Amino acid sequence: MGLVKLEMGCGPRKRISDAITTDLLDYECVDIVGEIFSVLRRFPDDSVDYVYSFHFVEHLPDLGLYINEMQRILKVGGTLELVVPHFSHPHFYSDYTHKSTFGLYTFDYFTFNSYFKRTSPTYQKRIDLKLDKVDLQFGSFRPFYLRHAIRFVLGKIVNLCKYTQEFYEENLCYFLPCSEIKFRLIHCQPQDQDQPLP
Repeated sequence: MGLVKLEMGCGPRKRISDAITTDLLDYECVDIVGEIFSVLRRFPDDSVDYVYSFHFVEHLPDLGLYINEMQRILKVGGTLELVVPHFSHPHFYSDYTHKSTFGLYTFDYFTFNSYFKRTSPTYQKRIDLKLDKVDLQFGSFRPFYLRHAIRFVLGKIVNLCKYTQEFYEENLCYFLPCSEIKFRLIHCQPQDQDQPLP
């Protein structure tokens, strides 16, 4: 089959053109319609190369179960990319269907490495994921082009390094809210883990 790509919870818009799409609702672009955990159970172990979701996992009732399923279905070396709302964005709290909040350290709880200087405990029995990249994103809605330009520059400064990201979230996020965070996680073999579990 070549590379197997999944786009989870795509809604009415497919973003990854060559991905298999899933959603609870039967939109025209959806390939597999169903409840997420029922859909994931049908995928064999180590069968998927790439999983992407855009503003999907914040709606899940059990983030830990989802991550366990990702570890199960992803091939070694497979990639999980998620875009989620940042906890400081005012629209995050407007959506009553949001179940989880997300900040810089959220996925440190699900990975064997500490991406940032601060270490987080882990509560999973199995941890084969490595947090590879975190980006804070500062978009804005049209037609506010000047505000968009300012937020674009702010994003470049904040994402210069891990220190500036941490400084921003600790000191500035409520004055200059971030719109979303993009996480990239890699599925690794246990012997590839570059440091022991905390």
